[in-house]
Amino acid sequence: MEIFEEAYIGSVRLKNRIIRSATFEGAADEHGFPTESYFHIYKHLAAHDVAAVITGFAYVTRNGKAMHPGQAGCDSPEMMNSFSGLTEMLHGYECKAFLQIAHTGRQTLSSVTGCPVVGVSSKKSEYFKEIPHVLTIPEISGLISSFGKAALLAQKAGFDGVQLHAAHGYLIHQFLLSSINNRTDEFKPDLVTNVGTLFLQKIIENIRDKCGHDFPILVKISASDDYKKPFSQDQFLHLIDFLDKMQVSAIEISYGTMDAPFNIFRGDFPGECILAENNIYKGKSPFYKWIARNMIFPSMKKRFFVLQPMYNLPYALLARKVTRIPIIVVGGFRSGSEINHAIHDCGIDFVSLCRPFITEPNLVLKLKKDPFYESKCVSCNQCAVMCDSLHPTRCYHHQPRTHIPSPIEI
Repeated sequence: MEIFEEAYIGSVRLKNRIIRSATFEGAADEHGFPTESYFHIYKHLAAHDVAAVITGFAYVTRNGKAMHPGQAGCDSPEMMNSFSGLTEMLHGYECKAFLQIAHTGRQTLSSVTGCPVVGVSSKKSEYFKEIPHVLTIPEISGLISSFGKAALLAQKAGFDGVQLHAAHGYLIHQFLLSSINNRTDEFKPDLVTNVGTLFLQKIIENIRDKCGHDFPILVKISASDDYKKPFSQDQFLHLIDFLDKMQVSAIEISYGTMDAPFNIFRGDFPGECILAENNIYKGKSPFYKWIARNMIFPSMKKRFFVLQPMYNLPYALLARKVTRIPIIVVGGFRSGSEINHAIHDCGIDFVSLCRPFITEPNLVLKLKKDPFYESKCVSCNQCAVMCDSLHPTRCYHHQPRTHIPSPIEI
């Protein structure tokens, strides 16, 4: 396989094998409608030969919103009508569009959403720290229907498919993980595989009932995590086997949960930016911030992995051995040679990128001109932390238009 050849996700033709992975935009209004800044982000990507974009996660219900301001939603026809112009614009550049749909579950703050935090169990997130209301069977059924309705709205708005966010510790992922899912009802982890797939299965079936079997459903998963009893290789392979049997259109392989967020994307730890912008820390007293700076953060950093090139590729290769469903791998791709290695040498169908496209929306064109081109992204992670701010997502290292506070100012 070659980077710059056409490829397919379901019946959808992509002009090359480079995808913009779901990236939080921070560019919707307070009601979840995309703003001009939202369209601006995607126009710059589409105009520079990205094969497809997967949007940042859009909430399917209000109690599933993230704590970050500026998140898009997909829970009303009026909201999704506003996306029709986006898909029309993307298609004008021969760029395919997939809407990522999600529910945060326990990974949010009730003070931000105005709704009680809900989850698969009463186990609270180490990071968000609120004890969730345990979802009842009728509530679960309602959420399954909400995912289906969101997918139908996306289809009507012209999206080429949807991606279910079943990674990074969000609600679908919470059902999958036996370390969080301690239910004893039908939504408990399977006794043989120890993976809780029924919630995801019913969502996929509901989407197909509403949208038809030809509407592509992509699924993003985390190959493992950082809990005391992490998702094992056997569980990962069971999950791949389940997705193979469900015949989803593509599987994107990531890592981790928001309880150790810097192991999802890896790289630098911009502590001062966190203290200034993060919803959990920014309102705290100077004394608390001193404790965070000198005690909490050093302890947290001991858990973090060093950024390695292509760090999720080994998991993608494991998946490749047991399924022929298209595999998308994300994480640590910073050069044309690395992308070529995954696609040409290893037989992975697609490589998706996030931070490099924040730095250089025209990265694909640069790779066309120079197959060995290296991204300017230095993985400083200021863009990730600034998702908590009121500003649309952008690069703060190469475009430092906004001041990042220093310790003395916090």
